[in-house]
Amino acid sequence: MSAEPIRAGSEYDPTSWPAAVQNPGFVGDTGEFAGLTEADVRGTAFIGERPADGGHPSVAGTLPYHTATKDPQAPIFHGPYEDRLEKILSRYPDRQAALLPALHLAHEIRGYLSPETQDEVAEKLQLPPAYVRGVATFYTMYNLAPVGKYLIQVCTNISCNLCGGDAVLEAFLKHTGTELGETSANGLWTVIEVECLGACGFPTAVQINEFYYENVRPESVPDVLARLT
Repeated sequence: MSAEPIRAGSEYDPTSWPAAVQNPGFVGDTGEFAGLTEADVRGTAFIGERPADGGHPSVAGTLPYHTATKDPQAPIFHGPYEDRLEKILSRYPDRQAALLPALHLAHEIRGYLSPETQDEVAEKLQLPPAYVRGVATFYTMYNLAPVGKYLIQVCTNISCNLCGGDAVLEAFLKHTGTELGETSANGLWTVIEVECLGACGFPTAVQINEFYYENVRPESVPDVLARLT
C-alpha cells in the first residue's frame, strides 16, 4: 500500500516549518530534509568537545587532525597528549604500528609535520628517523609545511569535475585571494586541489579542516567562507 502524499501546510510539510529549524542549505541543497539544522546533519548537536587526552582508548587514535586551532611551537606528547599517546600505544602490538596515529596527534597540535616534529615522533616511538620520514612523506594527507587556519581541499575528480569542480576551485581561490597551495596574507586560508574525497554522490565535495561541504557551487563559496569566520 503506497503512502499518502504530504498535504501542503500540514505539520509534516517541511516548507511550513519555522525558518529557525529549516536547513539553511549549508551543503548547497536543502533536499527533502528541510527540517534538519546544520548541527543535526553534522552530528555536532549530539557530541561534546573533543578531549585532548583522546577519551576512550578505542577512539584515541582516530580523532580528526585538520583543526583550526594549532601552534607550530607547541610541545607534543605532554600532559593530556601524553595520555592520548599511551592510549594509542595500548591498541597496537608494537610502537611501529602506532606511527600513523602518532603522526596524526603531532599534526593536530602543530598543524603540519616539520622535519623536527618527525624526529620527535621517531624518538618517542623508538623508530629510525628515516623510517618516519618515509611514512610522513608517502601520505598526502599530512601537511609537510605550514598551512592556513582553514585548509580548503576542493575535489576535482571525475564526479566533481563533471559537476563544476574546477569552477568551485577557482571561486575559492578568487574569494580567498590566494594562488593554489599558497596561504593568504592574513593566515586564514590555504586552498588546494585534491583527488576523490569519497562523496561522489554530492559533488562538488569540499573538505575544510575536518568538515565536509557537499553540493558546493561557485555561487555558494562566499557563504561557506562567511560561516568559518
